[in-house]
Amino acid sequence: MAKEFTTENFDTELQTDIPVMADFWAPWCGPCRMIGPFVEQIAEEYEGKAAVGKINVDEQTELAARFGVSTIPTILVFKNGEIVERAVGARTKAALAEMIQRHL
Repeated sequence: MAKEFTTENFDTELQTDIPVMADFWAPWCGPCRMIGPFVEQIAEEYEGKAAVGKINVDEQTELAARFGVSTIPTILVFKNGEIVERAVGARTKAALAEMIQRHL
């Protein structure tokens, strides 16, 4: 299951040597709801190899602003605390998995 990333826990989550995928979303966003199940499946499939979580932009406005997220869904992949991948808009499950796979 994907984690819920918040202002309180996100910096701690980034302090790892495994890739971290963050899905910036909102409950009212149709494309976000479309890829939501993909994000959950990837979280399960990559458990222990990557950290996968969701950031609700309506509740975590500070994180969205910090990473320049103005369009959702936006997927960011971090490695060693730095952004290494950015995708804006809905993606297939395979495309999301590849974003992580490149940084394992």
